[in-house]
Amino acid sequence: MATKHILLTGGTGLLGKQLTQALLAKGHTVALLSRTAKQEPGVKTFLWDVEKGQIDEQCIDGVDLIIHLAGAPIAEKRWTDQRKQEIIKSRTESIRLIYNLMKRKPHRVKRVISASGISYYGNNGDTLLKENHPAANNFLGDCCVQWEQAVDEGLQQGLTTVKFRTGVVLTKQGGALPQLAMPIKFGFGSPLGSGLQYIPWIHQQDVTDMYLHAVEHENLSGVYNMVAPNPVTNAQLTKAVAKQLKRPLWAPKVPEFLIRLLFGEMAMVVLDSIRASPLKIEQTGFVFMFPTVEGALMEIY
Repeated sequence: MATKHILLTGGTGLLGKQLTQALLAKGHTVALLSRTAKQEPGVKTFLWDVEKGQIDEQCIDGVDLIIHLAGAPIAEKRWTDQRKQEIIKSRTESIRLIYNLMKRKPHRVKRVISASGISYYGNNGDTLLKENHPAANNFLGDCCVQWEQAVDEGLQQGLTTVKFRTGVVLTKQGGALPQLAMPIKFGFGSPLGSGLQYIPWIHQQDVTDMYLHAVEHENLSGVYNMVAPNPVTNAQLTKAVAKQLKRPLWAPKVPEFLIRLLFGEMAMVVLDSIRASPLKIEQTGFVFMFPTVEGALMEIY
């Protein structure tokens, strides 16, 4: 396999750090775009400021492939109108800043692999969702649509684009799992709302491996669901975490009205039921290391 020169956005996040190490281990050259000058071993960091429209023009020198992970965290702060704009623009204006640079400077970039979100689909009960399912008519659906459209502006420059609609990434280093596990550890774990909503989970190692798969298989293009092949409900996931941690579950469920009262519109993050299929990526030869939630949790804990 020919090694590649890869430019990575969002490389300082949890996934970005793991993916950087995996790419380096495969012999690829990795450069990062970051707001701060960090010295990462074996990696060159270029500065950019998306809000100010500033970017180090040398960042695309020699680059074959861009991996776009940059984006403000979805559930870190309440969704004011200003925060919603930050969430969208951090994903869309960032890739546009790179594309605008590519329009005015010679380069050899051929492909862009980007994150997107499984929240694209919104609440669909137990319907098995494939990539051609329409987007949800809500903030997260709209965010994902704008994100993917911004990435696909690269098609006008002759680039191939790959978008991964990423599910709930299971890792104890951050994200949803530690927040779910904390009350369980203290004996207060219980399902959220009805508990019947599907959680489109995926182990972090499979996320990294799927990006590597896309880097190495240049025939991939379009959109793929980045979720494990065996989705579980919120109640099933809560029960599986409690079993792995050897803790009892607290009997009552957390009422939906209380979750909506506490989190407002953001409640959709935990209450929407998204049962998505990864069949399309599996048909390209990708094999999951952790196809079941029990196996994933055994590795994590």
